[in-house]
Formats: sequence, structure tokens, C-alpha cells
Amino acid sequence: MLNTKVISIASVSGGGKTTITNALRNRLRKAEGLFFDNYDFKGAPEDLVRWVEEGPDYNQWNLDPLLADMKSLQEQEYPPKYILMDYPFSYLNDQLKNVIDLSFYIETPLDIAMARRLIRDYSDAVSFEIHNDLKHYLKYGRNAYLEMENTIKQNADSIVDGSLPVSEIVEAVLRELKNNET
Repeated sequence: MLNTKVISIASVSGGGKTTITNALRNRLRKAEGLFFDNYDFKGAPEDLVRWVEEGPDYNQWNLDPLLADMKSLQEQEYPPKYILMDYPFSYLNDQLKNVIDLSFYIETPLDIAMARRLIRDYSDAVSFEIHNDLKHYLKYGRNAYLEMENTIKQNADSIVDGSLPVSEIVEAVLRELKNNET
């Protein structure tokens, strides 16, 4: 039976989680991806700003749907060698911390992450929508980004420079995976 390795890719919003997870899935043989944003989780806070302000409880998120999909992949007749998770919490949720084999944090400068997020989320927006989002970020949202920098990053096994080109980030992750398999 194949021993599936579960790899977590964490970063701030716009930090490259989805891009790197997809690029790794394309480079690794027998790899599947799971994407946090594709799920609705019971217990997930409705107001992320308040959740961060109150001291985030990562166990508030019930990750059963993600775990069910992971288990389903592992129980296939030919399970993947890798399950790559675009997942923001590294080891901080008790439901997943014992199933993750390796956690990467893509450390993306906040200005780059914000620019990427604006390009991604506002391609058809009018200027006042972008203006309002930036005002919200400065007043409230930046604290959530800093929470990740101060908490999630510290819990990852490996930190990769998110300002590098995607190909170089992927190569750094692949090198670390190879080092961990020997």
C-alpha cells in the first residue's frame, strides 16, 4: 500500500497558496490537490476580522469535509503519493495537525500579496470598490495578515520566499520534499 504524504501549503490571502499547490500538482507524479476555499466549514467565523481581534481559535473550524475528501483519496485502489493542501492554518487545527506530514509557509511580502489579491478579485471592479477594499484592509484586514505572519509562519516546517517566481518556489518545495524522504 502506498503511504500518502500530506503536504500543507499556507500563506496570506494572495500569497500564492493556490498557484503553488496547482504548480506542485503538475510537477509531482501521483499528486492530488485539496483547496480550502472549495469548502463550507461548520463553525467557521462569519466575521474574520472579529475572529482575529478576539484571538483566533483555529479549532473553531470544523474541517470534517476536508478530512473526508482526504480519507477518500487515501482509500482509493491507487491512492496518490501526495495530497497537496491549499490550507491556511498549518498545524494549528487539531483535526489536521496529526495528518499533515510537512507544512510549508509561502512568505509573501504583504504589498505583493495585496497587489495579487486586487488583481485576482477586482479584474472587473470599479475604482470605488477597490478603494473601499483598501480602506478596509488598512483599518481591519491587515491584522489578519499579520496574524498569519506571526502565528502560522512560526508553525510551518519550512518557509519559502513568496516573492520568488513560481518555478523557483516550486523547486524549493520539491528540494525540501526530497530531503524529507531520504
